[in-house]
Amino acid sequence: MEAIVDRCCGIDVHKKTIVACLIVGKPNEKPRKTIKTFSTMTRDLLSCKDWLESEGCSHVAMESTGVYWKPVFNILEESMEIILANARDIKNVPGRKTDVRDCEWIAQLLRHGLIRGSFIPPKPIRELRDLTRYRRKLIQQRSSELNRIHKLLEDANIKLSSVVTDINGVSAQDMIYHLIKEDMTPKQMAELARKRLRNKITELQKALEGRLRDHHRLILKLSIEMIASYDQTIEELSLEIDKRMEPYREQSDRLQTIPGVKKRIAEVIIAEIGVDMSRFPSHAHISSWAGVSPGNNESAGKRRSGKTTRGNKWLKGTLTEAAWSASKTKGTYLSTRYKRLASRRGKKRASLAVAHSILIMAYHVIKEQCTYNELGGDYFDRLNEEHLVKRLSSRIQALGYRIEVQKLPVAA
Repeated sequence: MEAIVDRCCGIDVHKKTIVACLIVGKPNEKPRKTIKTFSTMTRDLLSCKDWLESEGCSHVAMESTGVYWKPVFNILEESMEIILANARDIKNVPGRKTDVRDCEWIAQLLRHGLIRGSFIPPKPIRELRDLTRYRRKLIQQRSSELNRIHKLLEDANIKLSSVVTDINGVSAQDMIYHLIKEDMTPKQMAELARKRLRNKITELQKALEGRLRDHHRLILKLSIEMIASYDQTIEELSLEIDKRMEPYREQSDRLQTIPGVKKRIAEVIIAEIGVDMSRFPSHAHISSWAGVSPGNNESAGKRRSGKTTRGNKWLKGTLTEAAWSASKTKGTYLSTRYKRLASRRGKKRASLAVAHSILIMAYHVIKEQCTYNELGGDYFDRLNEEHLVKRLSSRIQALGYRIEVQKLPVAA
């Protein structure tokens, strides 16, 4: 097999050390191998960088080992081309496994062009991605804390969530505050209801009659403080994300023309896939990378499971959230697609299929610098109009009616 890289290096990455194998030599010559071990401390990584630069190394490959590849990548990315490989794709044959053999194997694969690099967005997008992922984690933790309050109130025989739709609302929070303070009767707390909730004052009074003990009040107090802390942190993160989204404001506005895609979801999409779609040759590639396309498992002419493959869980979760939102819109292509699939395949499969469609739309919106073109809720009816008319006519005739189908003139 012919070599295509003259000077390359394969790195086996660990938490405390890295083992680097440098291969130097023209394709038609026997190459020279040099293997060195470095600590993962910044000073030693800089020494590794200086050594590779002095040898004229142009390409470096390493496995995506947890988060331990990031310090190495951050040091080397400005000096040479870095290829981050999925460990599944470069797995060596079993037996006699050592760190030295691993880095040699990676270097040989790189030298012959047999490593497919993972998608690594530019630094501004990576920083934006860190912020959006952290915000999502905080939102999940905040939701967990709200669920804890709900369970605690149930444990204390306070049936507030049976009457109030959202226990995080203003009225419910006021009532919980006075439950903790123990300075109002259930009747007085029920009077704190606002707007339409005042129609349920009698039910609220019954719901607030419970057996709240001291340890319940302490946990409620701490949970309320935790939620307030989460709210403040999420707000700070959102402000920072807004600043970093300024260069991508145009792409964000275009993405928000897609049903189900709002500001926060558009921010996550840009943070995960970036704005340069040249890295993905087609929408099929990005769908597979995100893990929202059907799996391909066929043997002996028989098609097996079509379960989706593993992909970017952050993007997949956000797209699914957008799909649920799009399914509730009226008169849109995505809502109609969801209903058609949900009736045959179930709600979860339908939501994933709609998430797949949203990603394809986002890919073309960013790549072609255009806005979303709504096809309409009657798209599938117009797609095969003759078949639909024939099928409905047959059903009416089966009921014993005679009909005459005549197309109406198009309104001016």
